[in-house]
Amino acid sequence: MAVSYKKLFKLLIDKDMKKKDFKALTGISQGTLNKLQNGGNVMVDVLEKICLNMHCEIGDIMEIYSDVEPSTENGTGNGVQ
Repeated sequence: MAVSYKKLFKLLIDKDMKKKDFKALTGISQGTLNKLQNGGNVMVDVLEKICLNMHCEIGDIMEIYSDVEPSTENGTGNGVQ
């Protein structure tokens, strides 16, 4: 599984918010911001801070996707073997 925070950065653009303003609003560090920019792992409390301060839901700032293609060896294409 992989995580993408592209939705968060689109939200910042939509709100015309600079990253420094986002950091000040949420209280996150530059290191955490770097993790978010690179799709790294962050603690749930960080995501909670972001959602509470940005007045949004978790699905508004991130998405989880499979980084492995489903297996089609059995011909069904659904990855079940």
